[in-house]
Amino acid sequence: MVTLRTRVGIALVVLPAVIGVQPGSARGRSAVEQTPAVRAEFIDRFLAPDDVPLVSYRAFRHLTASTRGGKMSASIDAWTTLDATGGFTFEVTATEGSGLIQRRVLIAALEAERDAVKGTDRGQSALTPANYDFLGISPDDGRLVKMDVRPKRKNVMLIDGALFIEADSADLVRLEGELSKRPSFWTRRVRVVREYDRVEGVHVPIKMSSTADVLIVGASTFSMTYR
Repeated sequence: MVTLRTRVGIALVVLPAVIGVQPGSARGRSAVEQTPAVRAEFIDRFLAPDDVPLVSYRAFRHLTASTRGGKMSASIDAWTTLDATGGFTFEVTATEGSGLIQRRVLIAALEAERDAVKGTDRGQSALTPANYDFLGISPDDGRLVKMDVRPKRKNVMLIDGALFIEADSADLVRLEGELSKRPSFWTRRVRVVREYDRVEGVHVPIKMSSTADVLIVGASTFSMTYR
């Protein structure tokens, strides 16, 4: 079991995507730009199943959310566990701030993650050709390339934006974009940034941040960092 100590902030509707990536043979940024065939091979390496998939973990999370310019905020601490037999479970160990935000946002986010793990439609949010069109690839910096992605349907779990991928390993480093479908009438816009790395050889999220434009209460924010 991979054990991660996690400091997390969750907001409103955002759950981790199911990611399958694999380090391939060394191939630099310039190679990705050479020909359509090489770009297609790079996409195939990115989409290949991970050599060391994440099958179980135990993580400590600190969840925070705020709105109304910070006038309403809350946080909770929770231990979360995922395994093949028990699925996703959580235990809240500490709470602070607005009880409404605790119940309606933070605990609700853990409950939604638990329900998503139990559900049969987890693959509907994965970064796969069934859910996304993988578009142009362009250089971003010395080690990353940018790949634009567009969801094939509007869904609150799919993101319209870009992936930032390590050129040599084809590992996903960062995802940025907006939810392709707003989660409710009250939430006009949700922008998400997720960052990824390898822990003990396993590809996992290490940080998440989001801003949501919510009617009446205005901007709502959250962030998460996995340690």
